[in-house]
Amino acid sequence: MQTLPLTASLLLALTAVPWLPAQSTDPQPAPRYDVVVYGGTAGGVAAAVVAARHGRDVLLVEPTPRLGGMTTCGLGATDIGNKAAIGGFAREFYRAIRAHYADDTAWVHESRDAFAGRGHEPGADAAWTFEPKVALAIVEELVAAAGVTVLRGAGLDLDGDHGPGGGVLRDGDRIRALRLRDGRIVAGRVFVDASYEGDLLAKAGVPYRVGREANDEYGETLDGVQIGNARYHQFTHRVDPYRIPGDPDSGLLRHVGAPPASPDGSADGGVQAYCFRLCTTDVASNRVPWTAPPDYDEQDYELLLRNFEAGDRRVPWHPVWMPNRKTDTNNNFAVSLDAIGMSWRWPEAGWRERERIFAEHLRYTQGLLWTLASNERVPADVREHFARLGRAADEFTATDHWPPQLYVREARRMVGDVVMSERHCRGVERVDDPVGLGSYGMDSHHVQRYATVDGAVRNEGDVQVGGFAPYGISYRSITPPRGSVGNLLVPVAVSATHIAFGSIRMEPVFMVLGHSAALAAHLALERGTAVQDVDYANLAARLAAEGQVLSWGAPPRAARIDPSAVDGICIDDLAAVRHGSWIPSTSVAGFVGDGYLHDDARGDPATWIEFPFEAPDSGVYRLQLTWPPHANRARCVRITVRSGARLERATIDQTTSPDRGATARAATVGWRTVAELPLARGARVSLTLAADGAIGYVTADAARLVPLR
Repeated sequence: MQTLPLTASLLLALTAVPWLPAQSTDPQPAPRYDVVVYGGTAGGVAAAVVAARHGRDVLLVEPTPRLGGMTTCGLGATDIGNKAAIGGFAREFYRAIRAHYADDTAWVHESRDAFAGRGHEPGADAAWTFEPKVALAIVEELVAAAGVTVLRGAGLDLDGDHGPGGGVLRDGDRIRALRLRDGRIVAGRVFVDASYEGDLLAKAGVPYRVGREANDEYGETLDGVQIGNARYHQFTHRVDPYRIPGDPDSGLLRHVGAPPASPDGSADGGVQAYCFRLCTTDVASNRVPWTAPPDYDEQDYELLLRNFEAGDRRVPWHPVWMPNRKTDTNNNFAVSLDAIGMSWRWPEAGWRERERIFAEHLRYTQGLLWTLASNERVPADVREHFARLGRAADEFTATDHWPPQLYVREARRMVGDVVMSERHCRGVERVDDPVGLGSYGMDSHHVQRYATVDGAVRNEGDVQVGGFAPYGISYRSITPPRGSVGNLLVPVAVSATHIAFGSIRMEPVFMVLGHSAALAAHLALERGTAVQDVDYANLAARLAAEGQVLSWGAPPRAARIDPSAVDGICIDDLAAVRHGSWIPSTSVAGFVGDGYLHDDARGDPATWIEFPFEAPDSGVYRLQLTWPPHANRARCVRITVRSGARLERATIDQTTSPDRGATARAATVGWRTVAELPLARGARVSLTLAADGAIGYVTADAARLVPLR
């Protein structure tokens, strides 16, 4: 019998049905289900189980052999935000995890008392870290107990192998049936697209986005291209990007591209990096060593090796310990598990192209780990670290102990009547029809890796900003816009901007939204309405009765001062001219507008902000500045005032309040006068605040020009 190479054999195990379209005969009419859930992700499982518990005849269609999405494919270190925001089916799942590990027989490779990992706090009702096979067993039990019919290895006809229509058959504004890639027809009354990719919504003709929006489209600060904010998982030493060091004519190293063509905050089609969430172990009897792929080429990892040689000796991954001496291991630092730039084609790809992209990611990961464990150009302590760990032999046994799903962090995002944005995450805007809460920080992994004009390598796209309270996710963000499709709900590829999706895209939230989508589907069938016409008050009451958490305490509105209520001409930080890397924040109360900016205490000469004014009438004006004071602020912040030929420089101490009064500023803000100026009508004046050389946090909130009376 012929022996397949590792990559090929793994792909065969993964894709015997799910990736390559099968030949079909003329399909027979299929039974019609009340609810058809496409995508057996955690959100899809929640939708299918909840709909079935409401007495609906449910079909769950999953393109791969394995249910549960990333929850069962290695992502055991649950990203939550605020645990109290998770209710309903999602909480039930994590309570089942807790119950499993309460049994002494669940602890095979270590004792419960010896487990030092997070997510199993004493006295808690739920547990948040777990082994993949445990999550899978619980998912399968929940699905079977609810009586859900499951169709595995059955994806939509994305490649058009069985005629036009792209796998979705419509009657007017309703989906009538799905055409699968083996030619079968699946009919239903209401459909739920719970796929990570949003394949069903796209083939049904629902509007969607791929890539990043410009900041000015939805009034955001963290969307679009992100060069200035890309501080994490970044190169800390200068690494030459050229095949022959110092020679641009030799070409770029693999996995390095040209600089971004557009400035920070501009829209593009970039997709954040994917990776595998690895389940590793240091238990010798359960450890499978790293092996190189058959076509291993050290040049694929030249950037990694040069980064070590430049002086970055950090261990480039992030293992979080799960029970039984296993890990959920994620990307970390400049060159790691994230295959930066290799994910861009995935969202719109058909099955054949996705197979190729999957294989590219797998080959990259296998070669990376082999390099880290064995290449002599890797520091000895790093090699020893990787040699101690290997794939867990009792996980993913059907796929050579590699996770059977790629971590698709983001693909298509629906564009609904409500688009969740950074403003919703921060609590600046609030929805009136929440069907769940988000609470994790706005988080994007890197999107591209590029060579700078001066010959160094940088990563672009990583953003990590949190510090806000749980916020409501609109029902209208999981339903298509009115006039498009009336019997489809979308709890995973929700209507959100790139940066807001970075907060929403957590497995517990997908379960929460899947639960809410299922109840909405049930009510739409019960009342004979389109999903957009489901009575929200009834839906909310029913969800609350089923344990969903739909609201959080209102934010302290007094902490925000409306710029239009400020005397004189007021320019908020977001309306000013910004340069360099500023980070939005609302941590300290008492600010103008939706928040303020800070420089992350870096003292970067390239980080400054300019507030430009034009005098509406001739007269004498006070130019004033405000900031939220705090002990961690810089004491010597440079400011510059320009007015015609006049130039004044000074420094301010941001640990003190601008009006030198009390620092309790929840209801108002103080203002520091930095200049008094006689100005003619139409004269221009500017106030510039710079982070250059400051020690401590430099903040920028607002400035105003006030006429003297």
